[in-house]
Amino acid sequence: MQQTLIVVEDSADWPFETAATLISFEKYLHDYPKLNEPKTRIINLCDTENYLSKGYYCSLLAEARCHRVLPSVKTINALRNRHAEAESYWLAENDVSDLESLKERQDHFIFFGVCADKRIERLAGKLFQQFPAPVLKVTLYREQGKLGFTLKRESPSVLSPYQRDDFLQALHAFTQTVWRGGAKGKRLRWDMAILIDPEEKVPPSNRQAITRFVKAAAKLGINAQTLQVCELQNIDQYDALFVREATAIDHHTYRLVNKAEAAGLIVMDDSASILRCCNKVFLHDAFNYNGVPSLKTLVVSDQSDETLMDIERQLSYPLILKMPEGSFSLGVFKVTNREQLREKLTLLFQDNALVLAQEFLFTEYDWRIGVLNGRAIFACRYYMARNHWQIYNHESRRYFSGDFETLPTFEVPKPVLDAALKAAKVVGDGLYGVDLKYADGKAYVMEVNDNPNIDHKIEDAYLGDELYMQIMAEFLRRLETRGR
Repeated sequence: MQQTLIVVEDSADWPFETAATLISFEKYLHDYPKLNEPKTRIINLCDTENYLSKGYYCSLLAEARCHRVLPSVKTINALRNRHAEAESYWLAENDVSDLESLKERQDHFIFFGVCADKRIERLAGKLFQQFPAPVLKVTLYREQGKLGFTLKRESPSVLSPYQRDDFLQALHAFTQTVWRGGAKGKRLRWDMAILIDPEEKVPPSNRQAITRFVKAAAKLGINAQTLQVCELQNIDQYDALFVREATAIDHHTYRLVNKAEAAGLIVMDDSASILRCCNKVFLHDAFNYNGVPSLKTLVVSDQSDETLMDIERQLSYPLILKMPEGSFSLGVFKVTNREQLREKLTLLFQDNALVLAQEFLFTEYDWRIGVLNGRAIFACRYYMARNHWQIYNHESRRYFSGDFETLPTFEVPKPVLDAALKAAKVVGDGLYGVDLKYADGKAYVMEVNDNPNIDHKIEDAYLGDELYMQIMAEFLRRLETRGR
């Protein structure tokens, strides 16, 4: 048995009938909870615009009394903060069924996730899922050819008679529904957002791995949800952010991570790690300064004859040219003569002020050591793509990547493991994939990746589900530490 209470500031101001029990805030304050009462859910229609208002206390008391309440205190604070900061967001194309018809600034009301304008029906549902509140006002506007919106929680008292009819209809329908996320099952302490991009060609984790991350998180009391960037306008509603989308500096991943850090979330990987790992110039300089073994590398700023001669004098052909930012072997070229050297430098300098020239060392495979908070957690050997000198061959569909071999970390040659840990320490204490070459008993660090691949049946081939548990356990450790 379950009862639904609708709480308003003054019941005399609400002369309408409803299947649920309508009570004033004062009555809820003094008469509840009751002895042997059934499971109770609260629809809080009081004004929550101001901090410590009656509406705020209504939700706060409901949570203290173990009553399920809409909106929660967390939602109230998030919506108030959004309105105070006048935050705006851009719409994804699939959020609106007819973008072209929405040309001028428009206000739309969302009642319990339902909007009268069916063009934004999908958006209304998404916003209600992220901000469960009885009345939301979304303001749509166009700017620079894109459609943006702001969001605010409103009180039913501001509605026109016509809008109030729609609201009462939605209220009645909502009181008949079963609320999601009931008392069944274990209540998880922490909320984590796992950022993914379903359209990504080579994502950091495949679907099977993501599923295992979610399951491992749940075992440790973390409620992990997979979300796209367009669904994370309310990042401050979460306790942790796990980035499983390829990162870059001039990219939404970096902006989202900064926003999450500002909101106090535990983030992996953090903005400093992204900044350092995404730029090979930084890594080269940091490796030299900290004595991390790496291949001989030159930072090139022009393509004059003198510079070309200097490259040839210090690095023999073949040699490697790299743009400072790139992943999955993109922006990396092997050159074998002066003509190719000049041609590729010309290409790279179109978008980069600096280019790296590096000595070439062919090995049958590259090492990848996964490092978490200064500890090696997995080890792989990635073999070169067929008839190619890199592990990825972007010009071949059939042989896009080479084979792999996953080993326990205790079987990794000591110079490789030592170099990997030393390189990771230069970057930070996050989750990294350190790429190395190993020849004649010497290890050479190629780069450190802030968002390493962790795929089911590849990186987890040795540890299995334990790999996911170790990563989620580190999140838990940081959350617990932050909580203290």
